[in-house]
Amino acid sequence: MTTVPVSPLSLPRFPRDFLWGVSTSAAQIEGAVAEGGRGRSVWDVFAAEAGRIKDGSDARVATDHYHRYREDVALIEELGAGAYRFSVAWPRVVPDGDGPVNGAGLDFYDRLVDALLAAGIAPVPTLFHWDTPQALEERGGWLVRETAERFAAYADVVAGRLGDRVEHWITLNEPAEVTLLGYGLGQHAPGRQLLFEALPAAHHQLLGHGLAVQALRARGATGIGIANSHGPTWSASASEADTEAAALYDLLLNRLFAEPVLLGRYPDEELAALLPGPVAEDLKVISQPLDRYGINYYQPTLVGAPGADGAGADGAAAADFGGIRLPPELPFAPREIEGCPRTDFGWPVVPQALTELLVTFRERYGDRLPPVVITENGCSYEGIEDGERIAFLDGHLRALHAAMASGVDVRGYFVWSLTDNFEWAEGYARRFGLVHVDYATLERTPKASYHWLREVLREQARG
Repeated sequence: MTTVPVSPLSLPRFPRDFLWGVSTSAAQIEGAVAEGGRGRSVWDVFAAEAGRIKDGSDARVATDHYHRYREDVALIEELGAGAYRFSVAWPRVVPDGDGPVNGAGLDFYDRLVDALLAAGIAPVPTLFHWDTPQALEERGGWLVRETAERFAAYADVVAGRLGDRVEHWITLNEPAEVTLLGYGLGQHAPGRQLLFEALPAAHHQLLGHGLAVQALRARGATGIGIANSHGPTWSASASEADTEAAALYDLLLNRLFAEPVLLGRYPDEELAALLPGPVAEDLKVISQPLDRYGINYYQPTLVGAPGADGAGADGAAAADFGGIRLPPELPFAPREIEGCPRTDFGWPVVPQALTELLVTFRERYGDRLPPVVITENGCSYEGIEDGERIAFLDGHLRALHAAMASGVDVRGYFVWSLTDNFEWAEGYARRFGLVHVDYATLERTPKASYHWLREVLREQARG
């Protein structure tokens, strides 16, 4: 990717009330895992198992946001972002997932919200960003209905403490990844390898979302949404085998998580029949009306039938796709997208696919699609003089503006991430931050992309 500086002045104008923000998650930045009454999460346990994290690290310290949150709030204020999307750690608030509430945990988020508001930054809490309390996981985790019910009770507790000052809420972050990587492939916490038997985790997360929406509404909350990961799925060819494989991938990674929320139904009757509980009644809860629909976008996926290119159902070794090991028995095989730049994570950089995704959602869901917020968009690159990240952000903001110009109602954009952090199974090997973190000293150093985005936001604010 080019590293030629891109002028902040050259970007098209976004609406004056457009919400500009940055995103993080508790499990990746807070640290202090044994302080303030916090209970264990599935990621604490997963990271402690040998071989789970590629660099052998863990998030016991991470970026120490728990102690340094005021420093991080100051960075957001200097950036000029109007909102901060953070996550509330469920095990910090309800250490065992249910039972006694930890007042010290709520006090931390009280302080964070107050610091944000004092700096003129809107707090946008996400209630679940992958850190299931380990005590609940030991009782079945998201494979059982109880976890959805416990999640709603926890959402009520958080709303009861923060609801007088929070105007934007997100229930879940990326239930697709929890289902696929955590329960299906075992490459994320809790490390189960159930393949298609992981589907109950999808249903129970969505049910938890719907129950949490009800709990938030009962507390008088508005501005409620979900953050689903989505990207266009492209067929590797026009052959019937490839198009069917791509359609299945799109169903499992996009439609399975969007359509219950937006349309009140699952996209496939055979799939719905595999899900537990009173599905029809649950869908009425899952499809509670939302104020915003959050989309996390990183890349499109090129998909073909298994067995080609040396991977898939022919028994060949598992394919390595963007850091994810895919077993050969899956009925689809992601392929490399050629002819485009790649991030240090190996992900293809295709800004125009964001335009395609948003236009597709508008056409597919029509007036059932609430106003959209891009709740995550970002890239992994090394270095503080990160011209590649600037080019990435510039290209995606232009693609976003093009979607808006075509009629898609988009109300906000959040960069992933404010700081470098613990990148899940990759450990500290990937750097998504606008701010560099020296993991030995925890010193924060704004990167070139931070300074560029600050100028973008100042220019946009001029109107």
